[in-house]
Amino acid sequence: MDTWVLRIFLFLICGISGYFLTKEISPRMGLWGLFGGFFLSALTLLLEDRLKKVSLKNLLGSFIGLLFGIMLANFISNISLPFFSNEQQAITLPVYGLLYGICGYIGLRVGLKIGGEFHLPRGLGERKSSGLGFSQDGIAKILDTSVIIDGRIADIAETGFLEGPLLIPQFVLGELQHIADSHDPIKRTRGKRGLEILHHIQKQVNVNVRIVETDYPSVKEVDAKLIELAKEVSGKIITNDSNLNKVAGLQGIEVLNINALANSLKPVVLPGEEISTKIVKEGKEMGQGVAYLDDGTMIVVDNGRRQIGKNIDVVVTSVLQTPAGRMIFARLKEEATRENRGKDSYYPLDSEF
Repeated sequence: MDTWVLRIFLFLICGISGYFLTKEISPRMGLWGLFGGFFLSALTLLLEDRLKKVSLKNLLGSFIGLLFGIMLANFISNISLPFFSNEQQAITLPVYGLLYGICGYIGLRVGLKIGGEFHLPRGLGERKSSGLGFSQDGIAKILDTSVIIDGRIADIAETGFLEGPLLIPQFVLGELQHIADSHDPIKRTRGKRGLEILHHIQKQVNVNVRIVETDYPSVKEVDAKLIELAKEVSGKIITNDSNLNKVAGLQGIEVLNINALANSLKPVVLPGEEISTKIVKEGKEMGQGVAYLDDGTMIVVDNGRRQIGKNIDVVVTSVLQTPAGRMIFARLKEEATRENRGKDSYYPLDSEF
């Protein structure tokens, strides 16, 4: 609401100023000045909309380059001024206008290029006007396609553990839409699931979701675009793609891996502990049975094949951590108890000697 009030005020100021300025020149031109003021206001608002999509480092580089360009034009004009005679004063203004225009434009373009290669300290490049504001809301988290389709990010966001805005780049949405429109039924299902997950996240009250229009036409791969966006906004990438994790890490981008988080949150199971579980299928080795914890951790039970479909108690013998997750090896409780009793009876008490 405040923005619209300011815009209306801008139109009124420019329109009234244009009306009275042109009326001083000619009473008949007052109306043209009014429309000229309105046109200037529209150009200002258009420029404002374009500036929202430019990063702060590019703006600073452009501003500094423009200043140097104007200083160079002023230096050249001071040198060349004595060479113009009084009879040539009529062409002085157009020549100087051309000089300042060319030098200013060159300085602007050079500053924009240098500013794009310059890295600001974390926090200085954070903005709020374009929906990429991080200084007040925390560090931005950029979602990639794989983590959206995975779906667990919605549950994590709902718990409130994630601080700062969740950024969804437009090129990621485009990739999701492309997957959802695929002729392959599996890909189509995955794409539709990803879009549903995004819709669910946007509905969450405590989650700040922002669609980012920033794109990098010169970069073809989505992963590379995510890295460029993370550099520009000084944000972190949330993913479960191991390749993206490695590439981003090599370029100094912080990555939050959902799979690593899931593994770290699994309950710690130590050898000797008892677990109540259900054998659901046979294992690879002879006589083995396979069960699962609530979090999906596989339990391989020796001699558990004959107990398929039954709820039994097992004793953990060892725990193996693999890149794919954690695997637990166990044996039936009754066998472990029988073995312990055998050991106790094998070693007599000191009082019996």
